Amino acid sequence: MTLIASSKNLVFRIIALMQRHPGAIAVFGFLSGVASFVLVDRQAGLAKVLALVLLISWLWLILENVLRERIAARFGFELPRPLLRYATQMIHQESLFFVLPFFFITTTWNSSQALFSGLLAAAALVSITDPLYYKWLAPRRWIFLAYHTLALFAVMLTALPIIFKLNTTQSYQYSLAAAVVLSFPSLFTIITVRKWWRGLLLVGLTLAIGAFGWVTRTWVPPATLWLTEVAITTEFDDQNRSPGEGIDQLTVSQLRSTGLYAYTAINAPRGLDERIYHVWEHNGQELERIALDIHGGREKGYRAWTHKQNFPQDVEGDWQIQVLTDAGQLIGVLRFEVTADGGPVPSPETTQDEPLQEPEQPDAPPQTEPEPSVDATPEPAEQAAPAAEPGAEPAGQPSSPPDGEPAAQPKNQ
Repeated sequence: MTLIASSKNLVFRIIALMQRHPGAIAVFGFLSGVASFVLVDRQAGLAKVLALVLLISWLWLILENVLRERIAARFGFELPRPLLRYATQMIHQESLFFVLPFFFITTTWNSSQALFSGLLAAAALVSITDPLYYKWLAPRRWIFLAYHTLALFAVMLTALPIIFKLNTTQSYQYSLAAAVVLSFPSLFTIITVRKWWRGLLLVGLTLAIGAFGWVTRTWVPPATLWLTEVAITTEFDDQNRSPGEGIDQLTVSQLRSTGLYAYTAINAPRGLDERIYHVWEHNGQELERIALDIHGGREKGYRAWTHKQNFPQDVEGDWQIQVLTDAGQLIGVLRFEVTADGGPVPSPETTQDEPLQEPEQPDAPPQTEPEPSVDATPEPAEQAAPAAEPGAEPAGQPSSPPDGEPAAQPKNQ
């Protein structure tokens, strides 16, 4: 009993110290998030440990009542509810401030992703503001459970790719499934009618939340993927895999004479294999979607590029290349403008400007990769003769490229 009593006193002293310095938890959470963010591309073990601790801590939130009863039965004393409430607040603070650095760096702020990251930032501020947390949030059970769900959803999106090497599509699916399951208690407290159709309504609303989460997945940034370097250029150094001078405007004749390269370097955790897409759009209309397989672990980001030479007859206007995950989450956007020039425009027949339906096989054998590095699947109004081909390294290049990075070099001829 002496050991139990001393342990109990130690726990209460620690809690009292934390209550005197409530901001320390938020600061620790933010610093641990920054540390994990900095270390994730170097694959330090600490990044995994930090993420794993966060997931384990959520078991306490889910099993809070059961653990409280077991502790009371086993050790003969009951944990005070204020203590449990403070522990919950501490986990919320640690969780939200841990994920903020990831989402802030991966958010495309001029898109709908700003709404989700802004919501996370607001939730983090609530977690360190006691009047809001205890007087407004905690008494409203269904809002409090929704708050739980949002925090866990964000933590899982960040932690699963680091710990289990799941790609962003798999991570989103598992995180959304967990959020849907945890949303059920919130709905149960809201819908209190005692009718036979209550169960059907609860199930229907739960499924509706899951469907809404999947439809709005483009609003959620891919927490562990971000662009480290981008370029729109007319030149490319194949040997060093480096783009030429970046441009944001060119004329019609320049575009048709040289084509255009879209270059991206994408940071991802080591061991993570991800399929991304370069989606070429002209004046808001999608012309071509080219797949690229990237591999995480390179400090400066995995380099991938597409070379487009077939363009429609009317090319003037605003262009953009969206970099998307397989689930449609936006990693970043490259933009450029094509302007008219005074010279004659080359015939579109010489550049095969029609969007293409199927890729041709490459003239040179592809690199030794588990699957082709490119898959062009444009969506034209009318199907045309295929003319897009996967890129391959020149014959003189070594089969093992520099930096331990396989080639990802699709060309749209």
